[in-house]
Order: sequence, then C-alpha cells, then structure tokens
Amino acid sequence: MMVLLLTENRSWEIRLPTSGHAATIPVMSSVGAPNCLIVTGMPGAGKSTVTRLVAERLPRSARLDGDELNKMIVSGFVWALGEPADEAARQVELLHRNLCTLANNFSDAGFTPLIDAMIPSREKLDFFLELLTPRQVLFVVLAPAIDVCQYRNTIRDPRERFDFDGYETLDADMKRELGDLGWWFDTAALTPDQTADRIVRDARRRALVN
Repeated sequence: MMVLLLTENRSWEIRLPTSGHAATIPVMSSVGAPNCLIVTGMPGAGKSTVTRLVAERLPRSARLDGDELNKMIVSGFVWALGEPADEAARQVELLHRNLCTLANNFSDAGFTPLIDAMIPSREKLDFFLELLTPRQVLFVVLAPAIDVCQYRNTIRDPRERFDFDGYETLDADMKRELGDLGWWFDTAALTPDQTADRIVRDARRRALVN
C-alpha cells in the first residue's frame, strides 16, 4: 500500500500483512521513472522505522537515510546545529544534494526512492524539489503529538536515541513553514505497520507536492 512509484498507467499487486493474513492490494505505478517519497518529522516521529516498512512493501525500492549518509564522513563532520554554524550549514546542503543525487539515480534505474530526512522549512523542501525535478515528489510529515515523539524517543535503542529539547520550537516552525504542504499524518494511534500500510495506500492521493 504505498504511493511513490505510482501514477496512472501500469498496475502491480503487492501483498501486505493484514491481521496476520496476506491481503492483495492493487497499486498503480508509473510507466516512467518512479516517484520519490520524502518522509520527515520531529525526532521520535518514526521516520526510520516507517520508511523501512514502506520500502519493504514495494516491489523495487531504495531507502535513503540522511543519518546513515552523514556517517560516510569519517573526519570533520559537523552536525546540523553544531559549530561553526557556516560549516554545519554547508554540510547540511551537501547531505541534501547527496540524498537527491542518489534518489535520482535509483529512480532512473526503476527503484522508488524513499528519503528519510529532517526538513524543517519551506526553503529546505524547495531545495529538494528543485534537485528532484522533473520527478513527482510525495511529501509526508509524520506528525504525532510532541509528547508521543518524546516518549518514542525514550524507548529507542540507546544508540539511536536523540537528545533534543527544542520540540515546541521545531513543531511551531514546521507548522508555520510547511503546514499547507504534503500530508501531515498523525500516527499517534497507529502501529508502525499500520502507518506504512496507510502511506502505501494513500500517499499518492494526499502527499503530492509538485
């Protein structure tokens, strides 16, 4: 049940788990290059888990994780809120360029790219859209409440936990900058599998941004 590679021409059937049983669900796919799905959200929203589950539900997919890509920098890494600020900004731009380059290459090869990245502003989203042109981009903001994100963050593997105290500011900034774009998906009452199923089924209809 997803949405990134989809359009109106070819159709595939993907088998998804439903209450422990496999259900056959028709999914439309593009005859050209697959669409690109970007999933963002605050720390603890579930980006990594959900993009992995969505990718597993698609016949040809590639998951692109911004955090994993940053780990390719062996020496000299500065994280997004680190110092010096100008170098942090330069490395964020480099990360975004690399994510889009990989996404374009996978798409050209017939794989649906799923980008897991923190996109806090319209400016950052527009940068992705420019680099991903002419592909159709589906933009999903996982948006459970702040307390849900905080709780989910605390129960992560300690190696994956992200200490962050700016939830309120980030939430307000994202809603101001991106509130009318893509699909703001409140997943607080859903399991990761349910969330992935919904994205596969509905993203084409609800998340297109270009």
